[in-house]
Amino acid sequence: MITIRKAIPGDEKFIFELIKELALYEKAPEQVTNTSEQIKIDLFEDKVCDAIVALIDDEIIGFALFYVSYSTWKGRCLYLEDFYVQENHRNHGAGGMLFDRVVEIAKEMKVKRMDWQVLEWNQLALDFYAKRNSILDPEWVNGRLFF
Repeated sequence: MITIRKAIPGDEKFIFELIKELALYEKAPEQVTNTSEQIKIDLFEDKVCDAIVALIDDEIIGFALFYVSYSTWKGRCLYLEDFYVQENHRNHGAGGMLFDRVVEIAKEMKVKRMDWQVLEWNQLALDFYAKRNSILDPEWVNGRLFF
């Protein structure tokens, strides 16, 4: 049985392993420079982000990490930074449960919008979001600086 719960201290190690799996899936494992120690600080000490996890028999098999962002046009928003379920646990409902819970959290927070990004080649993810009537906006180009 799949359960969803808020991440707790100790989960950062498993979340970080899933982040590395996600980076491998997205063909960019060398780009991960974060650490489980930093994730622990960011989630539980500085609280700059939040996370939920999906479990089967007390084993973490997926996560969603998100934070509050802000739109000058809309106000408070929720940004879903990463969302991942281990490949061998897909198509059993964990992804939908995680995503639906993030949507519930966004509504509980009374945000005006929920945002995320998806790689244009990731057809599985594109199909997943399309089933949820998500708007995938081709108009905006992402900007980024690294420090």
